[in-house]
Amino acid sequence: MRPETIVAADGTKLAARVYASGRRDRGSVVIGGAMGVRQDYYAPFAQWLAGQGWRVVTFDYRGSGESGPGIGGLRGFKADLFDWTRDYEAAIDAAHAALPDRPLYLLGHSLGAQLPGLLGNQHKVSGMLSIAAGTGYWRDNAPRLKRVVFYFWFVLVPLATRLYGYFPGRKLRKVGDLPAGVVMQWRKWCLDPEYSVGAEGEAARQAYARATFPVHAVSITDDELMTLRGTHRLLGLYPNAPSQVRRLAPGDLGVRRLGHFGPFRSEHESGLWPRMAEWLGALANPGAA
Repeated sequence: MRPETIVAADGTKLAARVYASGRRDRGSVVIGGAMGVRQDYYAPFAQWLAGQGWRVVTFDYRGSGESGPGIGGLRGFKADLFDWTRDYEAAIDAAHAALPDRPLYLLGHSLGAQLPGLLGNQHKVSGMLSIAAGTGYWRDNAPRLKRVVFYFWFVLVPLATRLYGYFPGRKLRKVGDLPAGVVMQWRKWCLDPEYSVGAEGEAARQAYARATFPVHAVSITDDELMTLRGTHRLLGLYPNAPSQVRRLAPGDLGVRRLGHFGPFRSEHESGLWPRMAEWLGALANPGAA
């Protein structure tokens, strides 16, 4: 693993890590993380995937993880989901520049599979493996989450964000610390039936329509946050992207629990991870996966 600094279009410096195979790489994989999840979380999987011949890049969105706000903290820190999309673009640009003659795939976990529809450099993307991702529209949330989401969006998020100047997720044991602009825009998306496209209007709709890379989406049966319906809704935002959905149950892997965050845990190195690597490789031929 090699730490790197990448620079977004507006000059913001971001912490990234590169995991190289040590031989001629098959291509690049950029891991787009879930909301509130640091790149640390993906390190074991990224290291393993590099061992399968891929050059893997992880990064922290501005205001989070090693791309944190610094001494001043998140209070008043300016960032929204459009900024995080620019951060994603910077990671893609850096990965593409390193291997310009090789395919570049996205591995999007939750939010990491939602933002690519807004990318300005979609032409550099050869395909996306979407893991545990849906639109996040509250009516499509899993039953356990739906029971508390109304309180979360209409009471906890607005009040805590106003009080602290950011969303103090670590104190509240919800999601993680988030810039005010990020959490309030995410709130707007999650309350709209068409999610980001509905909340942001025609420009966003056209951006998603420009995505033509194949998408392989994995929906997990015991996901405590996302549902199969939400996954299908997300793919519906990408009308011109060839897509398929794979339903995955813990029993398929011989385990009792998988959930929203389980796929990247080291316990799945011999079971799920080889399948994920296979699905990434099959993106070059979507019908074969």
